[in-house]
Amino acid sequence: MREICVKIPIPITVLTGFLGSGKTTLLKALLNDPAMAGTAIIVNEFGEVGIDDALIEASKEETVLLPSGCVCCAVRSDLVEALNRLFSQAQDGTIPALNRIVLETSGLADPAPIAHTLMTEEDLFRIYQLDGIITTVDAELIDDQLHAHFEPAKQIAVADRLVLTKTDRAGAEQSAAAEATVRALNPAAELSTIVNGDGAAQLVTGLGAFEPIAAKHHAQGWLASERYGHDEDCDDPHCGHHDHEHTHEHTHQHSVEGLAHRHTHGIRSFAITYDEPLDGAKLSFVMELLRQHHGDKLLRVKAIVNVDGEPLPFVVHGVQHMFYPPTTLDDWPSDERRSKFVFITKDLDEDTVRTVMAGMFAPARPLTEADWAPI
Repeated sequence: MREICVKIPIPITVLTGFLGSGKTTLLKALLNDPAMAGTAIIVNEFGEVGIDDALIEASKEETVLLPSGCVCCAVRSDLVEALNRLFSQAQDGTIPALNRIVLETSGLADPAPIAHTLMTEEDLFRIYQLDGIITTVDAELIDDQLHAHFEPAKQIAVADRLVLTKTDRAGAEQSAAAEATVRALNPAAELSTIVNGDGAAQLVTGLGAFEPIAAKHHAQGWLASERYGHDEDCDDPHCGHHDHEHTHEHTHQHSVEGLAHRHTHGIRSFAITYDEPLDGAKLSFVMELLRQHHGDKLLRVKAIVNVDGEPLPFVVHGVQHMFYPPTTLDDWPSDERRSKFVFITKDLDEDTVRTVMAGMFAPARPLTEADWAPI
């Protein structure tokens, strides 16, 4: 067979969500959508609904079934093998041109090991680019699911895009409550709704939300630090603006303590801002301290940083113990030159992170309304 030139990097979208949240409905819609031509689908055999054999046979795209169980550390080698095989088949023309990958996890999966695999496997890192994590959320059942399980909380917290499903059945009031719940866990992710898989292709393509090299093109939306800001009309007594009187750095926690009855399992999200340029060596040291001592609690760390002596802003991005190598943006997103960090953590509060960082960085002025403006 003749070898075909395959355009790289090939984007990978991770589709996750708790049992019964609508992943498979969305995936079936993708398989039937002409806009998804050139898409390879990787699924687990074990799932709450499964993809029927007839649909797989009817699909014109390549579908790979991983062994039964979650896409996690236990099957990481199988994922690497599947991705390498797909690339080889695309190169030799065994399958059509490969434009993207959609990887559906099982309902109990943790998306973090997938990100780790793509970040650490040298061969995959050169070929594939993690485009983003999409989490489906059942508007009817999310409160009950969070009450009983940690997995949906983490799936929501690490998502780049949240897709609220079954809103037609839940109704306006319950859907609004579900939206408030997921916003407490993840203020920054894009939020969309979907009914019966309609418009699925638009939801899983073009996120450019995970790897720093992709985030360069939409830095403001990628960091979305303003979404962690305080609404001046907020009357929630649990909001971090009311119960935090810190005057060291600009900080704000999009508090989930006020939604404790919704069982957010210790997940917190907050932003920390510095006015003055930061020392690059100290920045590296602080990130390493956080990684070593709290890595398992860092669900996601994102930052755009003004490094002293550097003309361009640096991008910092980490998932638990793993951090991408720092890279720079091609330009500042705006005239503002402040450094902004966004943290999504589990069982790690803002004060602890702030204390680690304060040991290296000089404090900035007290919090003001200007801190809620987009970067």
